[in-house]
Amino acid sequence: MAKRSTIKKAIEHHLQFTLAHSNDKNPEAFWKATSLAINDIVVEKLTTTRDRQNQPGVRSVNYLSLEYLMGRLLSNNLHNLAIYEEAEKAVKDLGFDLTDLCEQGADLALGNGGLGRLAACFLDSLATLDYPATGYGIHYQHGLFKQSFKDGRQIEEPDLWREFGSPWEICRPESAQLVPLYGHVEHINNADGSTTSKWQPSVQLKGVPWDIPIVGYNSDTVNVLRLWESRSDQAFDWDLFNRGDFLNAHGKNIQAETVSKVLYPNDEHEAGKELRFIQQYFFCACSIKDIIARHQTINGVDWAAFAKDTAIQLNDTHPTIAILEFMRVLMDEYQFTHLDAWALCREVFAYTNHTLLPEALEKWSVSLFERVLPRHLEILYTINEDFLNNEVSVKWPDDNQIRAKLSLIEEGGEKKVRMAHLCVAAAHKVNGVAEIHSKLVKQDLFPEFDALYPGKLTNVTNGITPRRWLKACNPKLSALLNKHVKEDWAKDLDSLSSLEKLADDAKLQKAFMDIKLENKKALADEILASTGVKVNPEAIFDIQIKRLHEYKRQHLNFLHIVALYRRLLENPELEMHPRVFIFGAKAAPGYRLAKEIIYAINKVADKVNNDARIKDKLKVVFLPNYRVSLAEKMIPAADVSEQISTAGKEASGTGNMKLALNGAVTIGTLDGANIEIAEEVGDDNIFIFGNTVEQVKAIKAEGYNPYSYYEQNAEIKAVLDWLDTDYFTPGKPYELSAVKHSLLDGGDPYLVLADYQSYSDAHQALDEAYRDEKRWARMAILNTALMGKFNSDRSINDYVDRIWQIKPCTK
Repeated sequence: MAKRSTIKKAIEHHLQFTLAHSNDKNPEAFWKATSLAINDIVVEKLTTTRDRQNQPGVRSVNYLSLEYLMGRLLSNNLHNLAIYEEAEKAVKDLGFDLTDLCEQGADLALGNGGLGRLAACFLDSLATLDYPATGYGIHYQHGLFKQSFKDGRQIEEPDLWREFGSPWEICRPESAQLVPLYGHVEHINNADGSTTSKWQPSVQLKGVPWDIPIVGYNSDTVNVLRLWESRSDQAFDWDLFNRGDFLNAHGKNIQAETVSKVLYPNDEHEAGKELRFIQQYFFCACSIKDIIARHQTINGVDWAAFAKDTAIQLNDTHPTIAILEFMRVLMDEYQFTHLDAWALCREVFAYTNHTLLPEALEKWSVSLFERVLPRHLEILYTINEDFLNNEVSVKWPDDNQIRAKLSLIEEGGEKKVRMAHLCVAAAHKVNGVAEIHSKLVKQDLFPEFDALYPGKLTNVTNGITPRRWLKACNPKLSALLNKHVKEDWAKDLDSLSSLEKLADDAKLQKAFMDIKLENKKALADEILASTGVKVNPEAIFDIQIKRLHEYKRQHLNFLHIVALYRRLLENPELEMHPRVFIFGAKAAPGYRLAKEIIYAINKVADKVNNDARIKDKLKVVFLPNYRVSLAEKMIPAADVSEQISTAGKEASGTGNMKLALNGAVTIGTLDGANIEIAEEVGDDNIFIFGNTVEQVKAIKAEGYNPYSYYEQNAEIKAVLDWLDTDYFTPGKPYELSAVKHSLLDGGDPYLVLADYQSYSDAHQALDEAYRDEKRWARMAILNTALMGKFNSDRSINDYVDRIWQIKPCTK
């Protein structure tokens, strides 16, 4: 373990010789120097890890994901290396506070929400458990976007996370890959009567890899997240430049760099769709070539060993094109037959489904495929023909309806490629991410595939890393847990269950809730600094943090807030513990209703927060630019965790796990992992409301009419009608009507009104529970104590046992 003096010398060295800041007390320079000093230790471990892993017979997993929400790395790496205290002393010797220093630097925010954060947690667990693994993604120049509010409306700006570089990443130009695009396919007739297909691309990109080391906790392993940056395969057009056409001389560079410019370009228009499609192919093509190159470095051209040594996990449908690219490389560059290439594909690929929402199951137009990836479309057609004739028709002879339903090509007005279907056909295992989700994947999403491939569809419930989501982000609670739990709970989260027998202990309850109050005070300071709103830390901190989407139902929370405000205006003496509702969420730039929901929340907050009549019993805060580093402040401070998606819509959720682990009590539907959380903590320590999956189906089958709830529930009617007035937007009536119209005229697709009364009643029960201090403290402690199942280490071991079949690689 690195000592205080060694760390101090390394920091001083990097300040002076790497950054030329020897006498400078600039916090950013000092953060960089400290990060570089720690990275020296990391890279040394990385080198020894590679020496162990790059041996014949070592099976590794390659995790392909379009998103990674890594957050900041300094604090996490220090904790995982077990040198936080030594670094804290070294930094203090040099005149800085390590806690402040860990706040420096931008988040590595290369993701949108739970999908990207899950990928980051899984990489942490893979390294912690010493499994050989490489993550693959895109080295976005900008993250999703930086969010701010102007008059309550979301404003998007570029997220300049690496404007001046990152001390944690390492460029690997020697592993750059070339990626072909567009062009046409030539069919060459051979002497033996066979035909050879040769793709003649018209554009070529260069993929340059950047490696971010992933440090395992208390382990021998440092794995790598490899992110691909897109560049032109030439510097610029020399002739155009010399003729004075400076801008056009760089045209190819600009086009190439656009591919890795930003996460999720707006795909409301055709140009955006094409860019997003190219992004996916670009990172998949680079990753497949890199995986093959690594295999050949170790094993030579021994394809028999490839399936034994290589597992490829597709995180959602975004990396699906990796299947077709692998087929193309095998057939066109290594002369595999179609059948042999397909057989190898089915040995190495596995697929994680993250959604039941039809709009999230990607479909790309055949015309787009034909223009951008003509060779891949040919291969896809052959796969589909064989699949339908040799598998589907064998099980369901002469059933054209089943053929049409299972075909990888969706017929109709515009032919489209069903990417999820391709994943299920190609993968040897397909998993959902919570028990209820995996059941619905079999039952509702892919019932015919489940019948065709018995045993292929399985479940791996998601998890979170307790290293970041408790040990690093909540140090005071971590210190308290260390006093009461003998085992290293950050590696064995089940050991926290020993707290269950202490849940009624008065001293522990006081210590636990005192820490919660301190965390709430810290968040109150953050709220004041970023929004100007002063909140009372003694109030209930009710938090909903996640991507802004109708199915996550931030607008259900919003309607209840408006109802509470109305109740308080009618009766200022209403018996109610003061409540602060805190939101964090970004809406996709093209998602108009999501943006209107943000606007409505902010306009209501403006009114509520400045209304003296309600005596500070209610406050509403929407923190801008939700990201990992902000979540690390919000989660330890939460009393209540809002997990209120329509039953059957949230695949799993991981925010629910993080909040509960930090002592927040969940109010939620029987959806996703909420069901399993309820099973772990018990019905007395969670507030469940709303229609179940079966009831939702029944309501919709009967013909759901939101107007019936509007007409029969006086509070719902009053609240929705209030949104049509100019009360919250003086001089501008109907400014907030979009929410009302989406629920009534839009058909309320996620049953907000059907669940409203149950939600309101659950909040009333929650308020009563909170006012019983001993009862609430017990509930909070039990939520922390009983989250062992939701460790991402357990998730990874489930993947290993059920899908990957890899082994730890240690010294």
